[in-house]
Amino acid sequence: MRVAVLGAGVVGLATAYYLVRDGHEVVVVDRNDGVALETSFANGAQLSYSYVAPLAGPGVLPKIPPWLLRRDSPLRFYPAIDPHQWRWLFEFVLACNARQSDLTTRRLLALSFYSRRLMAEFQAVEAIEFGHAKNGKLVVHSDVKSFDAARRLVEYQRTLGCEQEALTRDECIGIEPALGGEGSRLAARLKGGIYTPSEEVGDCYRFCVGLERRLMSLGVRFELGATIDRLVRTGERVSHVRTSAGELDADAFVVALGAQTPWLTRSVDIHLPVYPLKGYSLTLPATGQSPKVSITDFKRKIVYAPLTQGDRATLRVAGMADIAGYSTRPDPVRVAQLVTESRAAFPQSTDFEAPLETMQPWTGLRPATPKGSPLLGATSVKSLYVNCGQGALGWTLALGSGRVVADAISGKPSEISLEQLTL
Repeated sequence: MRVAVLGAGVVGLATAYYLVRDGHEVVVVDRNDGVALETSFANGAQLSYSYVAPLAGPGVLPKIPPWLLRRDSPLRFYPAIDPHQWRWLFEFVLACNARQSDLTTRRLLALSFYSRRLMAEFQAVEAIEFGHAKNGKLVVHSDVKSFDAARRLVEYQRTLGCEQEALTRDECIGIEPALGGEGSRLAARLKGGIYTPSEEVGDCYRFCVGLERRLMSLGVRFELGATIDRLVRTGERVSHVRTSAGELDADAFVVALGAQTPWLTRSVDIHLPVYPLKGYSLTLPATGQSPKVSITDFKRKIVYAPLTQGDRATLRVAGMADIAGYSTRPDPVRVAQLVTESRAAFPQSTDFEAPLETMQPWTGLRPATPKGSPLLGATSVKSLYVNCGQGALGWTLALGSGRVVADAISGKPSEISLEQLTL
């Protein structure tokens, strides 16, 4: 079959990889002049296969009012005259219950463990350097109540195949000495942490650039710099897509445009519950006192992921979520907040007196569903498939999501349960 993959982020490229390996003729289309220049460019860098619990949980709703009243809160909401925004919020509130959260966690863990297996298989056959390391992840808590809840969650996730352990404050510093650094405010409030030694990191952008080269060697064609205008339906199927470079026909179309996916599928009357959550990141030139283990500050909702490229070390700092529409323009207040938090947590990790541009501030739109699970596979329109809604887990779930969608197009049964992961 001739398959058009619309979107050249990590999710679209992973889909193209499995499609071409299955013997299909593949073309990848994107509005940017290069791959992975939007949400995949400078994300949190953590391949966090064991930490997939959705944002919509039973303990979230009481936190939202205080968050909305603070400018430095992890989550901020900017109301707009947008029915899609309000419908998403309404469905999000309905999903904030223990039953739905547990079901979503189970489904996401199955998909994430599948992705982890596929990543290991991918690296065994493909020589792509992207700073990959299995350095473990430590989620640190500064509140006894949240730490106790996290320990209970460890017991639950152990039944689902996760291997984690709860650590005391001193044990956390033993795993990552940078947590006890002089002047660290994070160290001052540290109560304990949950450690998962199997977790990984990697530079998503470098992965995508390397994957693009590999796809081209396999015969995949790239149509970059082509704005995608609309899908055109003929009878019961999509026959072609209109772009700024002309019309493109195919036997099947995969929409993997992240937060922009619903805008395109509406042209054929398919309405997806996907809305962007704007996130921020910094990429700091790291010193020898920068953390070597991935750290997540549970209270502040900020991740710290060490990356290497040759002899160059950096620290990727990412976090926050703004429900603020589709603008990718950085909010200077949020960028400053991320710098302040980084300096407070790891004051010796970089030169915080250096100009802001050396810290490479960035923002991207995470495509989120209210329940927190992605939408994979066929739609009600023949020949049209979607691969979107991974939220903050796009990098983690990319390979598993791509394999699932490629199998759907090839008519193969999925290797994992797709309950709650399809339209």
